[in-house]
Amino acid sequence: MAIPIVLDQSSRQSLQSQIFDQLRQLILGGKLKPGAPIPASRVLADQLSISRNTVLLVYDRLIAEGYLQSRRAIGTYVNLELPETSLATARRIATSSPVKTEMVNRPLIPFIGQTPSERKIRHLDFDFFPDRLDPDLFPHKTWLRYINKVSTATNAQFSEYCDPGGLLTLREMIADHLGMARGISVSPDQVIITAGSQEGLNLAARLLIKDGTLVATENPCYRGAALLFESYYAKLLPVPVDEAGLDVEKLPESGVTLLYVTPSHQYPLGFTLSTERRMKLLEWARRCGAYIIEDDYDSDFQYHGSPLTALMGLDDYGSVMYLGTFSKSMGAGLRIGYLVVPRVLIHATRSAKALLNSGHAWLDQAAMAEFIRSGAYVNHLRRMRHLYSKRHDCLIEALHHHFGSVRLSGLESGLHLAWHLPDDFPDAHRLQELALQHGVGIYSIDPNTAYDYGRSNYSARTLILGFSSVNEYQIRAGIQRIADALAGQPADSYFSPETLRGAVMSS
Repeated sequence: MAIPIVLDQSSRQSLQSQIFDQLRQLILGGKLKPGAPIPASRVLADQLSISRNTVLLVYDRLIAEGYLQSRRAIGTYVNLELPETSLATARRIATSSPVKTEMVNRPLIPFIGQTPSERKIRHLDFDFFPDRLDPDLFPHKTWLRYINKVSTATNAQFSEYCDPGGLLTLREMIADHLGMARGISVSPDQVIITAGSQEGLNLAARLLIKDGTLVATENPCYRGAALLFESYYAKLLPVPVDEAGLDVEKLPESGVTLLYVTPSHQYPLGFTLSTERRMKLLEWARRCGAYIIEDDYDSDFQYHGSPLTALMGLDDYGSVMYLGTFSKSMGAGLRIGYLVVPRVLIHATRSAKALLNSGHAWLDQAAMAEFIRSGAYVNHLRRMRHLYSKRHDCLIEALHHHFGSVRLSGLESGLHLAWHLPDDFPDAHRLQELALQHGVGIYSIDPNTAYDYGRSNYSARTLILGFSSVNEYQIRAGIQRIADALAGQPADSYFSPETLRGAVMSS
């Protein structure tokens, strides 16, 4: 450890005195705290390019005055109890130092923006928060096996910078997966590995947005995207959605640089953009010269029929940037996502990524590539789809059982659905609060779940229910609680989930 000591060879003060005074001030100023180790005399002498005897004399003097203590065969440390005279000197220095009240004239920070609202952590018996994964479903043993396998294969990767675009083998695996699963034909060099989809959005925004750039989004939309675009001083244009997805006819014919959409499972309402609208949207982008960010955040989970080909798979004009993530299929904590760009943007995107962080961490990329290559990822997805399909069907059945002919959207795929409330129900916010009082988390379209421009037809009477982190028992019991709450059942009349589970098991 190097100590910040600077010697002035031209000073009339001796080197010994300079070192003594500076070490003493570091101790009195609290920069070297009691018990902190001091470099060995030989080390400090080498650092300062002076004789070791000079340092030894300084250490002896500091030890004699009570600033340092020497421990045989261990080293030299700042004394745990400084002499009272030193403490008095420190207090005198502190009180005599002028208090600077004058403000420093600095330029305003150009960054604007806010983080997505953090959900208040509450103890809930049953929580239907959207798109949160069940931690018990993460393939811990398999993942650890691949981490150990790739980490012992080579040591060189730990000491070298990664390719800014990401590990080639992982990009190859992703390109192959997208071809089969989403109908997208791309080369590995079009794939940029990111720290989740949010970094992919940042890269796209850095390339395309400046102050005043017109960016269109669905209304309502994913809050993290809207706040990100605002932070780049974009001008946001809300575009309404309906049962067929984004209303392409409401897009302006010029001026838009970027459009952000979630066509496979619109966030948060779950609508699927129809094939007809997909083709119209691509033609619109061609006419306007606009780019489209296709956020395909949970398309791995399709429950009925075959998924529609991704927008990028239909794009003949190089208009679409495809955003994918392993956060929903593996876990958000891995922070592995990817941005697939048209060929014309490869160089610019790789450069932006290199300037941002010189590439994603190697170990998790290598493990993820091996996980996919071995077939373990396909098996994991198959297991997840099976479990989530059962929970998906259980939630729909429970809602129909308690509330009759409910109107739902987002049923074909994804990890959440939207419940559109009938007119004789309380509005979404009031029902959310009522459910919370009864220990159940259901969510209106608010800062916790989405970005609403205030002009959406769905805002006041739509609830979002995720089912990926609750099992079938919890789903049935949670929806039962909501029904009881609407019927006037008092919240304190419930047994705890553990007591109810025990009763079910014993019966």
